[in-house]
Amino acid sequence: MTYSRFRTDQRPGDGGERSARMSGATVGFVGLGAMGQGMAGSLLRAGHAVRVWNRSPEPVAALVAQGAEAAGSLAEVFAADTVVSMLANDQAVEGLLLDPGLLAGAKATLHVNMATVSLALAERAEALHAEHGIGYVAAPVLGRPPAAAAGKLNLLVAGAPELLDRAEPLFAAMGERSWHFGDRPAQANTAKISTNFLLACAIESMAEACSLAEAHGVRPTDLVEMLSGTVFPGPVYSGYGSMVAERRYEPAGFRLPLGLKDVGLALEAGAAKHVPLPFGGILRDAFLDALAHGDGEKDWAAVAEVARRRAGLPD
Repeated sequence: MTYSRFRTDQRPGDGGERSARMSGATVGFVGLGAMGQGMAGSLLRAGHAVRVWNRSPEPVAALVAQGAEAAGSLAEVFAADTVVSMLANDQAVEGLLLDPGLLAGAKATLHVNMATVSLALAERAEALHAEHGIGYVAAPVLGRPPAAAAGKLNLLVAGAPELLDRAEPLFAAMGERSWHFGDRPAQANTAKISTNFLLACAIESMAEACSLAEAHGVRPTDLVEMLSGTVFPGPVYSGYGSMVAERRYEPAGFRLPLGLKDVGLALEAGAAKHVPLPFGGILRDAFLDALAHGDGEKDWAAVAEVARRRAGLPD
């Protein structure tokens, strides 16, 4: 992994307003969930004109109060110069944004898709946008809703260099750093799927270790404190480790069904290139078990409860 030349650790406003800001350009934003609402807010704080659309009206109203313009339709969003989207999955992107009629009538010349989607959809989206003369780049993110609201995400970006150059002021507003993974949008989605697969593996391994410790009378919180302060420092083991040890899964920063989706995307990507992911099947079944036990509205760290049930530990 290498740093992109689009490093964004200089925040908007550092040393004066960014000269690269898209002066006078309107940014259309689709998808105002827990992540998208914070990301659109970061664009507004950086001085961008933002036109927002969402299936439910409450997030739209909240952003209008911050200075955004409400779009009455997706066609109005795609009348903006650039469109940014942050949707949950392939089905949402396909159903809302890959409508040939919508793209044929679009005035936008760039779409930045920040969702974690399958590689097949990324390739299909790139081709369909090209048919209609619209540039397409992928920029899935690392970070939870507080990081999105603070403009402190890490962005995994890929696409034609000239399009990434054009999108860089938007990346700078939404994230601390951009990581460049290639000229094909699907490469950014590959990096994100690989990362989320590794995160899921880490959560599962912490769950099993905590269950083992608890079964022998060791407090999981003590174990995680030691691990995150010695052999596994950093946000993954300290953050998710404390959630697992304390069984604290709400409010959900990343819902459990999204974790299942991303494990499935990893298995699909592995199968496409004959890359075995033997732990992936175990993870998929653990997430299915958690969903079957009613944990679908909890954070994906709630998959740890499956390890507890396997170990016969008390609720």
